[in-house]
Amino acid sequence: MGDPVKHTPSNPRRRTLWHTLAGLLLGSLLVLPVQAQGVANALTFGIVPQQSASRLAEEWGPVLTELSRRSGVTLVFRTAPDIPMFEERLSKGDYDLAYMNPYHYVVFHKAPGYLAFAKEKDRRLKGILVVRKDRPYRKVADLTGKTVVFPAPAAFAASILPQAEFARLKIAIDAKFVASHDSVYRAVASGLQEAGGGIQRTFEASPPEIRDTLRVLTETPAYTPHAFAAHPRVPAASLAKVLAAMESLANDEVGQKLLLPLAFKGLSGAKDPDWNDIRALDIELLERHRHP
Repeated sequence: MGDPVKHTPSNPRRRTLWHTLAGLLLGSLLVLPVQAQGVANALTFGIVPQQSASRLAEEWGPVLTELSRRSGVTLVFRTAPDIPMFEERLSKGDYDLAYMNPYHYVVFHKAPGYLAFAKEKDRRLKGILVVRKDRPYRKVADLTGKTVVFPAPAAFAASILPQAEFARLKIAIDAKFVASHDSVYRAVASGLQEAGGGIQRTFEASPPEIRDTLRVLTETPAYTPHAFAAHPRVPAASLAKVLAAMESLANDEVGQKLLLPLAFKGLSGAKDPDWNDIRALDIELLERHRHP
């Protein structure tokens, strides 16, 4: 018999096996029912798919692992293939905890009853419009008649707010939707589209080779940022432990390093009324989108 396969990072067979297992694991996160079955005291944690599933897992996985360690509550990463599917899963209450945009929170607080408990610290959410640095556009009106891409119809800051500004200024554009914030930035950076909607956090977190090709043309007014919200079934004691762990991340080097890829300064506690500024906008896009 030959020598056993050596378990070293340089072994090509090991790399192939690892990549295969990683792919299967990521796939299971997307297609299996979102329940943390068989794990005592576990909660599923749904992350809005602003970026690709693999990138979300890379950035959020270590954060959730550390939060699990600090809180004693096992947090299981979940996402969805796209924002409409994420909305569908929220509507069914599939996630125990979820990180969702402000508009999603207002909608899914009504039913199935998600309740906000945390938000990003010292951040107000603005929509941005990005263009290539080498394009001549200097004001929003320069985009009249151009194609502008957005992540999804109900992406609050990246889609709803910029489109509201175009409407307010009576500027006609050709709006198209792609899969994620990353897809927007790539489409504009490659020159396939003239402009795109996003938010500062995902723009700052985008790969340097894409980010350095783009510039922010304009930004919208600021609102309360994304919500971390819990389904009513989540025990209050578990939620309190998770919140304490989240708030602790900004207080030490380990936590700060984990927050860096997310472009978060920190996390703080939040209450439902914090999102009354979103309610005041009286947006009904998601309901109309589902029930034309």
